[in-house]
Amino acid sequence: MTLNEIKAPIKSHIKEFEQRFRNSMKSKVPLLNTITGYLVKRKGKQMRPMFVFFSANMCGGITEKTFRAASLIELLHTATLIHDDVVDDSNERRGFFSLNALWKNKISVLIGDYLLSKGLLLALDNNDYELLQIVSNSVREMSEGELLQVEKARVFDIAEETYFEIITKKTASLIAACFAGGAASAKAPNETTEKMHQIGINIGIAFQIKDDLLDFCKKSKTGKPQGMDIKEQKMTLPIIYLLNNSNYKQKRKIINIVKNHNHNPEKVSELTDMINKSGGIKYTENKMNLFKNKALKILSSFPDSDARQSLEKLINFTIKRDN
Repeated sequence: MTLNEIKAPIKSHIKEFEQRFRNSMKSKVPLLNTITGYLVKRKGKQMRPMFVFFSANMCGGITEKTFRAASLIELLHTATLIHDDVVDDSNERRGFFSLNALWKNKISVLIGDYLLSKGLLLALDNNDYELLQIVSNSVREMSEGELLQVEKARVFDIAEETYFEIITKKTASLIAACFAGGAASAKAPNETTEKMHQIGINIGIAFQIKDDLLDFCKKSKTGKPQGMDIKEQKMTLPIIYLLNNSNYKQKRKIINIVKNHNHNPEKVSELTDMINKSGGIKYTENKMNLFKNKALKILSSFPDSDARQSLEKLINFTIKRDN
């Protein structure tokens, strides 16, 4: 199924959310409105808001609080992406110019701070303390994940456990907040909210592993250029598997390519071939499916409903997407 087909049951809610999200960023400062207008135009697939709305629908129904949960998560997520681009000195995100490429670092950092404050105020003004706690914990974990990745950046032969700790914090924590936030907005019991959080952690890990795999797809439609993870010296699961299944001499060659020849197309291609021949892609796909199936197993413990089926379709889409 296409994402639009999956989205169909909540299409009107997503449309209303988009308008509310735009309104939540408005300011009396013209420059702010120009920049936030640019951010809205380059919106992605909106899978995070979809996770929020489907989770709420399954756990009691979509409420006013659900719209705030989706907006809060999207505000804080957008802020962290802006700050990431500044930290990484990135001029592009998913095929568009990044904010720091157009407005430089100082303005980008301030815009990120502004969006963070708008998210916090949105929750506080409506006494959404539970939502604020869920999302704030996620932002803390994301920051810890980024710092852990920086700490391990010079250790090219990292353990698989460290890789999973990084992606759990950096990526899965926010997706888990979508599931938990959606459930909380529907006034679900704490036990239900925790189960939804666990679904989000597992599918979030699978989601990031899929991103790692897309970097090795020769015909990938993603806005991220092929081999970008290697160029950025990121130790993703396919490379970690290759290192774990190589002798000392081969390891030195692999690390040398990642460290010193990551912008050489021939060397990057050579490394990609080594990963394919080692079975690294298949191993990574199996790990991705393992976490997806964990998520679906927890989801299957909920009563069958149209909302649950929609969530199942969206979860399956996360690992079948080609961008």
